[in-house]
Amino acid sequence: MNSTRRKLAIATWGSPHEGNIYGKLSVDAAEALAYAEHLRKTTGEKVTIGHIVGKAIALALKQAPGLNGRIVLGKFVPHATVDVTFLVALENGRDLAKTKIERADEKSIADIARALGRGARSLRDGKDAGFEKSKGLVRSLPAWALKPVVWTTGFLTSALGISAMGLEAFPFGSAIVTNVGVFGLDEGYAPPTPFARVPVYILVGAVKEQPAVVDGKVVPRPMLTITATIDHRFIDGAELATLAKVVRGGIERPWTLDGLAHAPGTSAQDTN
Repeated sequence: MNSTRRKLAIATWGSPHEGNIYGKLSVDAAEALAYAEHLRKTTGEKVTIGHIVGKAIALALKQAPGLNGRIVLGKFVPHATVDVTFLVALENGRDLAKTKIERADEKSIADIARALGRGARSLRDGKDAGFEKSKGLVRSLPAWALKPVVWTTGFLTSALGISAMGLEAFPFGSAIVTNVGVFGLDEGYAPPTPFARVPVYILVGAVKEQPAVVDGKVVPRPMLTITATIDHRFIDGAELATLAKVVRGGIERPWTLDGLAHAPGTSAQDTN
């Protein structure tokens, strides 16, 4: 029997015809791992690399407003807020759902972890009314009938901002983040989801010890690979480089994502 995810995929995709940009960023994750551990101890939230990447993406979207929007009838329309969606694995990875973090650029990393944890629990406990409603519709319709329903729902919710079929207005925001590293995958690329009408898809890979050059010496470092699939209609290569710079800086100095001047336990002089 097809899962909800598989059935929705069959009804969503055809032959590829989008113009997409694919990019990969390898970042030293030592500071991010340390900061995640610090936040776990000080806030009690289960902060992970995925939450840190999500906050970095939100701030990057804030600085690249040409990505923070949607295309409606051939015209770019900006979003009023920076909202980031995280994919949530259900049934041991056999199905997928989503939790949207509104105004993610304004939230702390711990706040993002808290909101995502709350949303994930609601989904896994079957208490997310919108998801349960849309899941019931997906399972009740044959794939051939589901395709026009999915397209129409996507246009209404993600382009026009009208709630429909259990989905709120702009249900995916401007970016979708999925952490495949939790499944042990080093890297991968997310396929664009037409009905989501999202310009940016981010995959967070597993942190792996890899050789890196530090102060002229080759040493093992915990490296993180982040990959992106970006709609070329929204951004070009030069703008993508700016986006990558913001994300890299956030991962290498994660405390700056929370507005801190230096790493916890250090002074401003220590970071100079």
